[in-house]
Amino acid sequence: MARLVLYAALIGGAVVALGPLFWMVSASLMPAGQAASSPPPILPDGATTTHYRTLVERLALGRYFVNSTLTALGATLASVLINSLAGYAFAKLRFRGRDRMFRGLLGLLVVPAQVGMLPLFLLLREMHLINTYLGVIIPSMAGVFGIFLVRQYALSIPQDLLDAARLDGAGELRIYRSIVLPVLAPILVTLALFTFLGTWNDFLWPLIVLSDDRWYTLPVALASLSGEHVQDIELMMAGAVVTVLPVVIVFVALQRYYIQGIMLGSVKG
Repeated sequence: MARLVLYAALIGGAVVALGPLFWMVSASLMPAGQAASSPPPILPDGATTTHYRTLVERLALGRYFVNSTLTALGATLASVLINSLAGYAFAKLRFRGRDRMFRGLLGLLVVPAQVGMLPLFLLLREMHLINTYLGVIIPSMAGVFGIFLVRQYALSIPQDLLDAARLDGAGELRIYRSIVLPVLAPILVTLALFTFLGTWNDFLWPLIVLSDDRWYTLPVALASLSGEHVQDIELMMAGAVVTVLPVVIVFVALQRYYIQGIMLGSVKG
């Protein structure tokens, strides 16, 4: 009986979570105006892909898709590199003030990210990085949470292994490339997934740093779409599907590594 109750609760939670996503896809295939009827239908009465063609042909959604892809991939690669280097350094390298510096970084976790957006915007403006891919990527290149995640995992690397490599003449970069990176692979996949999803779905920072619609990412473009076509529910749902679908595919493809990294990190950290 307890197992039946548990399964029923899990199925109910899945229905609640997936129900809006199912209707979003269904509404994107409805003819114009059908989703606004009362009560709204669950399934389309005559499915059509007109709204997807409109997004691609008339609203240049392909350009926004490329913008989101480039910024998300760039931020992910930079984040994995920088956070892995910093996390490994805080875990295994000895230097003056290491622990105090790490505690100071952890203190920044309680500071809302929005507090630093204005100073960062002013700095990027002086560097002439407004309306550029790099301007969108910079805030995601390194983060306290990513450094903490890698550092906790890197603590499990045997110090004797690193010392033996140094005695054999290996430099720090060789040790990082040949020993540390293979060991950190599960947690780096988890960090990459976090970064990719966060950058792809980010709305506030691209909205601040991008004023030219040629550089808009998908969430910003979708918000402008809702302003121009506020009555066209089916078109907005089609835009939402195009925005959500890539991150769902990435998560499903990498969920095994994501779960592995979280579980190993919780044990080894």
